[in-house]
Amino acid sequence: MSNNSSGFSGDAINWLRGLCMGAADIIPGVSGGTVALILGHYERLVSAIANIDVSFVRQMLRGNWAAGLNQIDARFLIGLGSGIATGIIGLASLIHYLLVHQQAYVFSLFVGMILASSYLVAKRLGKWTVAHVVLILVGAVIAWQICRLTPMQSPLNPLTAFLSAVVAICAMILPGISGAFVLLVLGMYHPITELLRGLPKGQIDLTGLVILTTFVLGCLVGLLSFSRLLRWLLAKRHDDTMAVLVGLMLGSIYKIWPFQRPTAATAELPFKEQEFEMLWPGESSASGMLVLGLLVAGVIITLLMESVGTRLGAGHAQVAEDH
Repeated sequence: MSNNSSGFSGDAINWLRGLCMGAADIIPGVSGGTVALILGHYERLVSAIANIDVSFVRQMLRGNWAAGLNQIDARFLIGLGSGIATGIIGLASLIHYLLVHQQAYVFSLFVGMILASSYLVAKRLGKWTVAHVVLILVGAVIAWQICRLTPMQSPLNPLTAFLSAVVAICAMILPGISGAFVLLVLGMYHPITELLRGLPKGQIDLTGLVILTTFVLGCLVGLLSFSRLLRWLLAKRHDDTMAVLVGLMLGSIYKIWPFQRPTAATAELPFKEQEFEMLWPGESSASGMLVLGLLVAGVIITLLMESVGTRLGAGHAQVAEDH
């Protein structure tokens, strides 16, 4: 009985981890990969996805389901995946509302979380070198340049949904580069989120379902391909990879700078069509004290999440060792 209880509590924890990742992925400029790093399950996630290979398929076709599912850490992936889906579908409307009406305060909270995350990941570097500093700068410049890209106008159809998903899911699993923002640049963010918002209410037609299905397939293809590269990098060049990830996170702050407003040319357009210009704090109508307070809150929340994630990771490692 205790083992089952422990298993169900582990499932609930993984669902909550996924919920946090899904909520983060909705916001352009914030990455679910960053949340995975904070909560201590990033490398486990990358390894589990990368293990979905020919060997796994062979095990399943031969009827060795237990061995196959164990190979890919299926219970972990199912719990996490269901949480991500819940976060994306269930919180899409709330996040959209907050971005429209309280953008500065939403962004300030996440700036604090990203700053704290960058610090926590930087602590994982075994030994600081000049090369690590250079890699951090390179990662920051890459993320900054991506964040400055102008959104495209792309038609929404099954093919563009599939290709956009392949690219965006690679960004989602990378801390610092937001899959949501990549979708925004590709012109797919708002059409896809509109479909997701209508899904729980049943407000979606057959075409929309086909587009969402091809989008999910694109996510799977991108994940299975990119996770193998990430697993190799983390195994062979761990500290160098972590240094680049720190840079990517720091560079992504440009996109979620709290003080910004719609450009004069797009201010009257619907929110999804607006473009934004960066402001100095004194030029914005947002409360500087509230922005600062939420930034500090983001730092504290992240440190608490990392502390919980460390304990959970230690518990998982102990269970694995016992077995």
